[in-house]
This record gives sequence, structure tokens and C-alpha cells, in this order.
Amino acid sequence: MAHTTTVGSRIRSIRESKNITAEQAAERAGLTPGQLERIEGDLNLPSLAPLVRIARALGVRLGTFLDDSDSLGPVLCRREDRSESISFSSETACSHNNLTFFSLAQSKAGRHMEPFVIDIESESDCGYPLSTHEGEEFLYVLDGAIEVYYGKDRYVVRAGESIYYDSIVEHNVHAAGDSRARILAVVYTPF
Repeated sequence: MAHTTTVGSRIRSIRESKNITAEQAAERAGLTPGQLERIEGDLNLPSLAPLVRIARALGVRLGTFLDDSDSLGPVLCRREDRSESISFSSETACSHNNLTFFSLAQSKAGRHMEPFVIDIESESDCGYPLSTHEGEEFLYVLDGAIEVYYGKDRYVVRAGESIYYDSIVEHNVHAAGDSRARILAVVYTPF
């Protein structure tokens, strides 16, 4: 049975199980207590960078926010099993949910990579704020085209093309122009 994962409630549950106050977690993650409260209340789902910082602050893998089982063996994800999604928006004030993530390995315990299929809506009205976090990202464009700002460089990546980069360098990924795009993304964050 499909359901929408609530990342915020998982973050709150993990934080509380570790006896970490919201203020402590926010400080460790470089967020304000208000920002963390909005995230935990599922009112403001941020981009990946703040989630990586929250995961580090809580001492868990990024994927822990998506896990719902402990399978140590291989995990097969069929197309019909991908109906569960998580939407993220950028950190700009005029943002809307412009990224929809479909996890491809949420049942795999102990993983070090996070594979996703991501649908990207155009967010050209909001600008392109850069973010940074530890790790690496591999993006393969399945449909449409994306624009990647990476440091001071700009890349347009079209269907059938890929880009691999260190995510510690400030970056932003968005649909090119006013179009939509679908990508396969593999995110690695060291733990």
C-alpha cells in the first residue's frame, strides 16, 4: 500500500529517540529552531543540503529519513513500487515544491548511496540559490534537460547525458528553461 513519507515526523522521532532537543539539533545542523520546527512539522521540506546537515547532527545516514525496513540483502524496486514520493522545495521565499523524489532503495538497510528518480519542475521565478553539503552526486537525465550551476560554472545536461560532481562545491540543479525534467540521481554522503 502506497503512502507519502513524512520526512519531518521521522526527523522528530529520531531526534526524540536520541534525547536531543530541537534547539540542540538545530544548532548542530546550522539551522534556527524555527526552521527545524517547520521541517519537523512537514511545513517546509528543504533541499538536500539541510537534510544532510540534520542527518549529521542526529548521527544517522540521510537515508534513515526514508527507511521503513531493515533488509540487508538486495532490494528490488519495481516500477509499481515507486509510487511513494517526497517533495522538496528550494530555500527561497517564493519557492514551491519543485522536486519530487522517488526513492529506489528505501528498504536497503546500511546503504551508503541514495538512488532516486527525481521529477524536476521549472523554478525560474525563484532564482537558483546554491547549496553545499558533504558527498558526491551523480545525475543522469532521463527526460528533458537540466541546468546545473556548479561553483562559477553552468552546465546544461540533456536526456541521455550525465554529470558527476563533488557536492561540497556550491551547486544548484533545476529544469532547464521553463521545461520539466526527470533524472536518475545517486547521492553519496559520508557517514
